[in-house]
Amino acid sequence: MPKSKRDKKVSLSKTAKKGLELKQNLIEDLRKCVDTYRYLCIFSVVNMRSSKLKDMRDAWKHSQMFFGKNKVTMVALGRSPADGHKDNLHQVSKKVRGEVSLLFTNRTKEEVNEWSTKYTEMDFARAQNKATFTVTLDPRAPGARGVVTLLSDPVVCKEGDVLTPEQMAEFKVTIKYMWDAQSGRFQQMGGDLSESALESAGESEGEDDS
Repeated sequence: MPKSKRDKKVSLSKTAKKGLELKQNLIEDLRKCVDTYRYLCIFSVVNMRSSKLKDMRDAWKHSQMFFGKNKVTMVALGRSPADGHKDNLHQVSKKVRGEVSLLFTNRTKEEVNEWSTKYTEMDFARAQNKATFTVTLDPRAPGARGVVTLLSDPVVCKEGDVLTPEQMAEFKVTIKYMWDAQSGRFQQMGGDLSESALESAGESEGEDDS
C-alpha cells in the first residue's frame, strides 16, 4: 500500500535536538567536579535573581555551581550505594529535591558557612511575596528651599502584606548539606530541615525518587 503524503512529518526547526547529548555532558561535568573538589554542598536561594547569581558566581570563581536538572544530577551522583560515583554520594542524591543547587568547592566548612551567612542582597520583590517587616517613611526637615509634602508617617508596607514588584526583597543563600570527598561524610548544615544532623554511610535508602 503506498504511503500517504499527508503522513509525512515536517520539522519546523532547523536546529537538531541535543537533549540526550546535553544530559550526558552534564553528567560528565558533575562527575569531574566530584573528582576535582573536596566538598560538595547543596544550597537553596531565596528570591532568586539572575543578576545576583552572576555576582555570586563571580565572587566564587574558584568553585563550581550547578543549577537545575535534578534528575540528571541524581543519575550523575548515583541513586544507591551500588551505583554511586563515590562513597556516600547517594545520600547527596536523595536530598536533590525541589529548588536546590550544587556547589563544588575546596573552601573549608567554616569559610562556606561564613559566606552563606553574610551573603544577603536587597532587591525588588516579585508580585505575591510577603513583607517580612513593616516599613514607614519618616517626615524629614526640609532644606532651605524644601517643601513639606509628608504630613504624617505613611506606611509603605506592613509585615505579612503581599508585596508589589516595586517593593523590596532579600536575596539570601542557605547551605543545607555538605559532603566531604575525603571522608565520605554527609552532614546537614542548616535550613528549616527536620532530618538528623548527620547521616552515616550505612543508612538505608528510605525515600523513593519523585
